[in-house]
Amino acid sequence: MKKILCMILGIFSALYGISILQIGSGTSFWLVWEGISIFFFVWAFLIHKHFLEKHKRVQCAFYSLLTVSIAVLVILCSLILSGISTEEKQNLDYIIVLGAQLREDGPSTILQDRLDAALSYLQENPETICIVSGGQGVNEPLSEAEGMSDYLIAHGILSERILLEDTSRNTVENIRNSKELISNSDGSVGIVTNNFHVFRAVQIAKAQGLGDVYGISAYSHPLNLPNNVLRECCGILKDWLFRNL
Repeated sequence: MKKILCMILGIFSALYGISILQIGSGTSFWLVWEGISIFFFVWAFLIHKHFLEKHKRVQCAFYSLLTVSIAVLVILCSLILSGISTEEKQNLDYIIVLGAQLREDGPSTILQDRLDAALSYLQENPETICIVSGGQGVNEPLSEAEGMSDYLIAHGILSERILLEDTSRNTVENIRNSKELISNSDGSVGIVTNNFHVFRAVQIAKAQGLGDVYGISAYSHPLNLPNNVLRECCGILKDWLFRNL
């Protein structure tokens, strides 16, 4: 039974990774799912050969490592979920919209969701200033900040309400560079990003010295959520190791 379950999980992981590739998320993280698939198939093979039963020390080490990994994953997912359920605060002085992949034909799905959340907030809070943050990647036609600004202006937001930060390459730089554009050091700031990314983004903002900071959660398609959450778990671990949180 355990062998069959491992094979099913292996097939599912492989197919899910391919589906993420087809979506065109702009990263190679889909390969992680192929790696997970290989892990399950190897596990099924070891069960079939009774390898773990014959080598008790290896079996103990394997299941101990697996248990610790699952426990860490559960904790990280709980933190991510706490960001998803964050209540939106109104009348903030600034919002920072974090960049994501910009394509020749416009924003990627993730960036589109962030822009729509920002647009809704700016329409409901006319005094709020918007900082759009993101540099230009090698596969992008212009900087993410420029693309985001163009989108918001095309949807009725006055250019005077938009500040551009167009040099950053990751979330830490997004926050650090955007902070330089905030004239009021005591001003309240909202971080606009996809729901799975809110927890880490807010923690990074606090670590960068933004005291009065809140998360503004944008939609994420449920099909993409497992991939995004797993990637975010890796991001939290990385930023913890590099002391960005």
